[in-house]
Order: sequence, then structure tokens, then C-alpha cells
Amino acid sequence: MRSLDEVLRAMPDYRPEGLRVEQARSIIGALVQPVRETERLALRSALGRVLAEDIVSPIDVPGHDSAAMDGWALRGCDLSETGDTELSEIGAAFAGRPFTGELGPHECVRIMTGAVMPRGSDTVVMQEVVRANGSQIVVPAGQHIGMHRRAAGDDVARGEAALHQGLVIGPAAIGLAASLGVAQVNVRRTLRVAFFSTGDELTPLGEPLRPGQVYDSNRHALWAMLTRLGCEAIDLGVVADEPHLLQAALTEGIVRADAVVTTGGASEGEADFTRQIAARLGEVAFWKLALRPGRPFAFGDLRVGDNTALFFGLPGNPVAAMVAFYRLVRPALLVLAGASQTDVPMLRARCLEGVPKRLGREEVLRAVLERGSGGPGVRLTGPQGSGRVSSMCEADCLVVLPPEVAEVRAGDPVDVILLEGLA
Repeated sequence: MRSLDEVLRAMPDYRPEGLRVEQARSIIGALVQPVRETERLALRSALGRVLAEDIVSPIDVPGHDSAAMDGWALRGCDLSETGDTELSEIGAAFAGRPFTGELGPHECVRIMTGAVMPRGSDTVVMQEVVRANGSQIVVPAGQHIGMHRRAAGDDVARGEAALHQGLVIGPAAIGLAASLGVAQVNVRRTLRVAFFSTGDELTPLGEPLRPGQVYDSNRHALWAMLTRLGCEAIDLGVVADEPHLLQAALTEGIVRADAVVTTGGASEGEADFTRQIAARLGEVAFWKLALRPGRPFAFGDLRVGDNTALFFGLPGNPVAAMVAFYRLVRPALLVLAGASQTDVPMLRARCLEGVPKRLGREEVLRAVLERGSGGPGVRLTGPQGSGRVSSMCEADCLVVLPPEVAEVRAGDPVDVILLEGLA
């Protein structure tokens, strides 16, 4: 693993006071290494966890040649290319109850989806095209050898890696592992992330607001984002703007967690001490981004004794904190957790209104996706102030405008991150 100094020296246009988002992601990616510890879990307990090693199939799936359709199993060589084929039905095959005989010339077996192909058969003709008169079956021309037959191992072959390490295990992976007879899996241990809010103006929920006070919303949003991501979220509470209290909170987070995420205290304000104290405990790579909202953002690598933790200092404005989390913290935590897929998938959509933009910075806008005959389009939720938490609730997507874009006109294509279902 390279040191922070080595990473920064390799970046000739490094500007810690105004880094582009892609540069910041590159620095973070160079420093983040997945946790090494693993544990073995029962299959159902592994939902949402990161697979620590490939699952190699001990069996073929399906385990035998089988029917892909309801119909009649037959010998493909009996089919006529020019006219009807007449066959005699000699039995039936069901899933779990195979036909035990063997087909001879011009014989067929009634077969159901998933049933084992009878000996001698290699083709299934689906029931919709067949004419049946008792045990006499007529197959029209146009059928071909091998149709509607699933070969053994067609889904997963014995000895094949069915699921790869780094996969975040979802319902489909649970089903596939179960189809292989896998009852337990090795996963990376749960990521531990400590977090706290800073600011003398923050009031805990349930207490009355005093003049100049606001309720602490960021810490609760952070808990939700970390929990949905599958992390063990360690809440260190609200920390006042006092250097010794901030240092104590950061120290506790480094000792207890793999990463520490804070909100507030990352800007240049007189009472913003978090970044300076973090620098005492390690190295801070950068503290401002060319990002709106989300400009005040600090990242570093901290140490207390033998304990190390990554540090992410988010802005205090609620929307800026969430945007910065999704753009930078979320992918870094997924890498730290050992996941192979870390970026949020984007789609292209038409912007349904003109949007002014400053050249040279990434801008992230809250929007609503609309589907029409011309394809998907996005419309902004309204004013984009970084303190408007309600606009994040109204939005179902984020529009990401890269630094090189100076203006978006109505109808221009833009990149969109869907928020629905985003962990």
C-alpha cells in the first residue's frame, strides 16, 4: 500500500484547497484497502454481506438434461423436415418423477418443465404446436433437433465459480447458492464506522430549541446511510466546538472503527477545528472540493497507537453532507468492505429545463425522473440550496453535471443517479 505522500506526489495538479471530485476519488481509492478479517455465516445470515471467496459449484445445475417447456420429449432424428411427424406417446415425465423407460423410433413422452429428459430423447416440442388424439401425437413441420432442452450444467457447471468474491450478496445470490446446496458462506467482517456531528448550535431531538439552535439532522441521516450500506454504525453523538472534546471523539472513533465520518467542522470558519485536530492525529490529504454542494470536505488517514482509521469530514449543510457521502464516502466504504462493485450506476436522461452552471466544478442537483415517449427526462425539484433537506425527500434522483460543462439547455442529455433503492 502506498503512503499518502507517494500518492500526492504522483498527482502533478494536486490542489488540496479545490480538488476535482475525480481526483479526490483517485486519492481515496489509492489509500483504501479492504478489511482482511472474515467469518463464516449461514446462508440466510449473509444477506447484504460481502463475499470473501468464490463459491465454486459442487454440482451441475441443472443436474441432468431437462425440459425447458411443457410438451413432448422425442428423438430429433424422427422429425420430418417437410411434413407432419406422427408419434406414439408411451408415458409421461414430471419434475421429480422421471420416465424410467427408453424411447424407440417414432415414440414420445409427455413431459413437464424441469423434468428429466427420457433416455433416447434429445428434443422437446412444446404443447401449443402439437395435435394430440389419445396416444397418437402429430408434430407439424418446422421443429428442429435439440429445441427446448436444457443441458446438464447449462446454468452452472460443476467446478465453475458461480459467485465471485467481492459480491454484495443479494436475494438472487442467496437463491443461486441455495440451488448449489451451499448452506454456509465466507464473508468479510462487517465494517465499523464511527460518526458524530460537530457544532455548538446543534440540539438533540426531543429538546426545545434555543435562539440560534437547530436540530441535529445530519447525524441521523448519516446513521441511516451507513446502516443501509451494511455498516456497524457507531454513534458518538454531538461534539461541541471544543478542541479537547473533538480530539477525544476522533481518538475514540479511531480506536473503535475502520473509518470516522464527521459532519461540520471541515470549512475555514473560526470555530471549525475538526480538520486541524485530524491533522494532529495523522495526515489530511485535502479539505476542499470543486463540488457543489459539498465543497468543504476533508479526507485523511489517522492513527492512535496501533489503531488506524480513514477520516471523512463532511460539510455541515444537510444536503451537502448527503451529496458528498454518496459521491465520495459511499464508494470508499464499499472498497473498504471488500466489495467489487463500488460505483453508483448512472443512466442518461434528458434535462427538461435549462440549468446555469459554473465551469470547473461538479454540480449535483436534486431532481425527479419523468418517463415519456421521448425517453426518460429529469426536472429539478426547485431551489437547490444546500440547507433544503425537504428537496432531498422530494427527489428520486440526482443529476451530476461534470466540471467541463458550462451550461445545460433544455433537452440536453445528463447523467443521473437513481436514489430509490440506493444503499
